[in-house]
Amino acid sequence: QVQLIESGGGLVQAGGSLRLSCAASGRTFSNYAMGWFRQAPVKEREFVAHVTRSGGNTGYGDSVKGRFTISRDNAKNTVYLQMNSLKPEDTAVYYCAAQSKGPWVDSRSYDYWGRGTQVTVSS
Repeated sequence: QVQLIESGGGLVQAGGSLRLSCAASGRTFSNYAMGWFRQAPVKEREFVAHVTRSGGNTGYGDSVKGRFTISRDNAKNTVYLQMNSLKPEDTAVYYCAAQSKGPWVDSRSYDYWGRGTQVTVSS
């Protein structure tokens, strides 16, 4: 089992920044690729970002590319999501997830999920 706890969400004005953190415990963190997803009310869960086990490769959803940056610190068992130039449409609950294998844009391929942290961007 891997337990994931997100933090860092909150209310921010459009154009502002937030940094989300996801702390992992349980099994060896570096055995898992990590992803961030988000879900807004009445919308499907959306892929945001992915980072490989070593942190050497990353990928982003089209809607956040160039604005968000995912990173990880395996020594601290933590993955981060730096969010810049936030827009009202970024408002959602953000989830981190751990993946042992599979396509990183597909939420069904992730093995463990956190409970999420709310991000609200005001216009």
